[in-house]
Amino acid sequence: MAISKLIVKDIHKSFVQGEKELKVLRGVNAEFEKGKTYAIVGVSGSGKSTLMHLLGGLDTPTSGTVFCDDQDLFKFKQARKDKFLNQELGFVFQFHYLIKELSVLENIILMGLINGKSRKECEKRGQELLRKTGLIDKINSYPTQLSGGQLQRVAILRAIFNKPSFLLADEPTGDLDAANASVIIDLLLNAQKEWGMGVIICSHDKAVYGRMKMILILHDGVLVREG
Repeated sequence: MAISKLIVKDIHKSFVQGEKELKVLRGVNAEFEKGKTYAIVGVSGSGKSTLMHLLGGLDTPTSGTVFCDDQDLFKFKQARKDKFLNQELGFVFQFHYLIKELSVLENIILMGLINGKSRKECEKRGQELLRKTGLIDKINSYPTQLSGGQLQRVAILRAIFNKPSFLLADEPTGDLDAANASVIIDLLLNAQKEWGMGVIICSHDKAVYGRMKMILILHDGVLVREG
């Protein structure tokens, strides 16, 4: 199922710490459209990562829900949810989470293989992506042999391999210098333009979030549009 919108409806999220309840999100409402780029900003601890995990179905809210078009993400059966996450959403985090026992190419094509595509088809697309991003010479290298910027580029290629409707990126440049951060955002935006993917990114870096079309601020558990 190809989706055109992610819609957040009155999301609340609390965590219990000892005898105390920590309320992180206090009624977040938002609508994200495919083909557009968004940045979610806020101070450390404001709940940005929590919101991203909920948007991607990686965590469940205390109340409220996320709709994928008109379908409630949290009512999907597990098999359907797994398929949806593999095909429709791509995830990039501050840490790359590559599998160290797999080569660069094997890490990139993994999502395609899980999706039932042939290995030959996957390897062809993987090689094309590596050429586009200047990493073709690393095709048979392993994660331990790559620099931080190269690791993150490979993680992004894995995330966009299935041409998802939305890419969720949580501090994807947090461990990188300015030059490598710029390369990463170029890569995201080029992929976004290629097939109209929606991009939702969390970042503390204005040079990064300032390149998104819409900036949303998470403050006191509520999401508001800048300005």
